[in-house]
Amino acid sequence: MVRKRVIVSGLVQGVFYRDTCRRVAREYGVSGWVRNLANGNVEAVFEGDPDAVETVVRWTREGPPAAEVRRVDVADEAPQGIEGFEVRVTAPRPEG
Repeated sequence: MVRKRVIVSGLVQGVFYRDTCRRVAREYGVSGWVRNLANGNVEAVFEGDPDAVETVVRWTREGPPAAEVRRVDVADEAPQGIEGFEVRVTAPRPEG
């Protein structure tokens, strides 16, 4: 089991990125979540079989047809044993 956190930059909000990401992750049996960030990026966490997670991470570099992905940053994290995949609400803009 592996866990990856990705931050996707570009035209990735308002193009069904999160919903398509959920569908792709479920198709490959990957658990986790995806949400919009206040700065226009999308953040996602993928957890599961290493090959399946890598497949979903590769998908994030393309996204759905209307997306224009400019950058994907990927970080390894310790698996937490989450189950299922959900779309979360937009993260609030940090104060300060």
